[in-house]
Amino acid sequence: MHGHHDPALVALSILIAIAASYTALDLAGRLRAASDKRASIAWLGTAALAMGGGIWSMHFVAMLALSLPGVTITYDAALTLFSLVLAIGVTGLGFAVARDADGGLRPLLIAGLLMGAGILAMHYTGMAAMRMPMEMHYSPFWVGVSVVIAIGASTAALWLALVETRPVLRFGAALAMGVAVSGMHYAGMHAAHFVPSLEARQAITGVGLNHANLAVGVAVITFGILALALAAAVVDRRLAQMAAMEAHRLRRSEEQFRALYRHTPLPLHSLSGKGTILEASDSWLQLLCRNREDVHGERLAFFMEPESAQKFLDHDWPLLLQGQAMDDVEYRFHTKDGVPIDVLMSSRLECDGETLSISGGLIDVTARKRAEEALRQTQKMEAIGKLSGGIAHDFNNLLAVVLGNLELLQRRYAHDDRATVLIDNAMQGARRGSVLTQHMLSFARQQMLQAEPVSVPHLFQSIQDTLQRSLGPQIQLDTDFDPQGATAHVDAHQLEISIINLAVNAKDAMPEGGTIRVCAKRGNLQSGDVDGLKPGAYVRVDIADDGIGMDPQTLARARDPFFTTKGLERGSGLGLSMVHGFAEQSGGALVLESEFGSGTRATLWLPAADVEVGAALSALPMQQASAGPLKILAVDDDFLVLMNTVDLLQELGHDVIEASSGTMALDMLEKDAGIELLVTDHAMPGMTGTELARAIRQRRPELPILVVTGYAEIPENEQLKLPMLGKPFTHDQLKDAVASALTSAPKPGSGAQALSSIH
Repeated sequence: MHGHHDPALVALSILIAIAASYTALDLAGRLRAASDKRASIAWLGTAALAMGGGIWSMHFVAMLALSLPGVTITYDAALTLFSLVLAIGVTGLGFAVARDADGGLRPLLIAGLLMGAGILAMHYTGMAAMRMPMEMHYSPFWVGVSVVIAIGASTAALWLALVETRPVLRFGAALAMGVAVSGMHYAGMHAAHFVPSLEARQAITGVGLNHANLAVGVAVITFGILALALAAAVVDRRLAQMAAMEAHRLRRSEEQFRALYRHTPLPLHSLSGKGTILEASDSWLQLLCRNREDVHGERLAFFMEPESAQKFLDHDWPLLLQGQAMDDVEYRFHTKDGVPIDVLMSSRLECDGETLSISGGLIDVTARKRAEEALRQTQKMEAIGKLSGGIAHDFNNLLAVVLGNLELLQRRYAHDDRATVLIDNAMQGARRGSVLTQHMLSFARQQMLQAEPVSVPHLFQSIQDTLQRSLGPQIQLDTDFDPQGATAHVDAHQLEISIINLAVNAKDAMPEGGTIRVCAKRGNLQSGDVDGLKPGAYVRVDIADDGIGMDPQTLARARDPFFTTKGLERGSGLGLSMVHGFAEQSGGALVLESEFGSGTRATLWLPAADVEVGAALSALPMQQASAGPLKILAVDDDFLVLMNTVDLLQELGHDVIEASSGTMALDMLEKDAGIELLVTDHAMPGMTGTELARAIRQRRPELPILVVTGYAEIPENEQLKLPMLGKPFTHDQLKDAVASALTSAPKPGSGAQALSSIH
């Protein structure tokens, strides 16, 4: 016979199955979201309790819904309790296997089979707990149906537990699964046939219960447990959402800070406690010409020069780890291309709990250090220049005395061959000393320059034969001159000396012989084309060789005074510095380009003349017509120089009177109106030669004046456009200078013009 079911309790059992399915699916979502193993185990137990306990509760309520006419049904408490434990256990086992399946189909099917078999075992254990005067027989077909439903529903439940679904979909899945689980139970119940049995009736030991009240009690307890589980899931989900939102805000804050850190215009870096780079700003990467991938995780010392790296690791890093701040410590880094960079680095220790980090920043001082080095070099060159100028001035005075007296002796002993040879040797030595002082003055930018339009091609042609003989047969001279002309506004004699110096240097760089190429052309320079030169028209003179060249260290010092690679017996070290000084004093520049093994190119940039000249210009001034005997006043504070000047003037046939100072000269001019020419030194104490000339121009504007000086220390605002003679000078040079002074003197009646030129 088949029993009858209470419709209300059947509906209650289905509702329990649906509620249990929904709760289990919701709890399974918390199982996936568990942050650690302990939380995962807790949610696994909760889901197993909800699913297994809910299925058992549905089964027990459904069993209580069954009634057989005239038969009292009781239940064995032990078997009933065992069926509850069995339902919870197999459900937890199924969830555990499915959780560790990582989405694989085979583990999911195994878990579904285990859970379905456990639920079937729970069902038929609960059926076996029934105590009544009946024997039960089962229909194999409906038993099979219940098996299929149990395994299918379990597999579906586990699959849904692993899939994140929205609440609406989760409720639909719970509804379907609850109906399926209920269907499994009622299919199993439909498989049972109850047959009255006397023996069974005599064996009843259970206690009768009010089935309706018991079912309601079980349902209430079940719904209470499921409600608590859902509440826990809701609270956990809310806490997880809040934690996720906080993590999101923290992540956004970190991303914003990282973006701000990276995009700051300051070169910043952050180091780990081991000295590796954790973060670097874009400016830091740009400063070192690096990519972010190149520096992340690399030690900071790797980007330093060896000496700086050793200082950082051995001394500064231990102090930083001890908490000592480092401010503006100087290091030298290098870029990806190996270019050294001087920086000042400041660093601080940051401690966040147990984590140590170092925050630091760099300040690029490469340009500042180069400027400081250039300033020191300029100051050194200026000091050497002043010293050289002062020495040259005093030495020129001595050479003037020596050369003047030697020339007088040469004229006196012209017929004594032995004396002539000795005097010639002495004069040659004195002239070499004069050339040396000219080099020193040129380096000091204090030599007397008489700038005029000079055709560089014509000038070179005038000295080419002499230069070729000096260079020797192993050196070939090639020229390339601008056909339009290349006329510079310079001192012709100094340009000639500069070209010879550069050519001799080129020859010394080619011991096996070679070719020297001399080029000259006119061109315009824009701002910044050549350091230190203003925009305008210039003449470019190139002297290039294919010799051994210079390494960077030698090239950097090539223009320094007294620096030479030729040895003490072969060079003074003033050649290039003289050319450099001449170029700068002329308003131009000397540029050296060289590479070791590839030759050298020396380029003279000289200011271009406003007009082109068609003939070569000599470095020597044109000789004037010789002047007749004159009454000359010679002024010099140096007795030896004064005597030498007086002797040479007397040798020229002039009547000479002497004065040792400017005030004495003014007194003599007041007393002697017959003085026809004033020859005065410039550098005198009390009153300089130009101050004396200015005073004389106010009293006797037409008096010719010749200024003699050891070097060009006369300020431009004090120059009166007077003829000047540099020391040391020869008999013939003095003769020409006297004639020039007479020619350039103001004509009588032109005093107003002379005075205007003074002021």
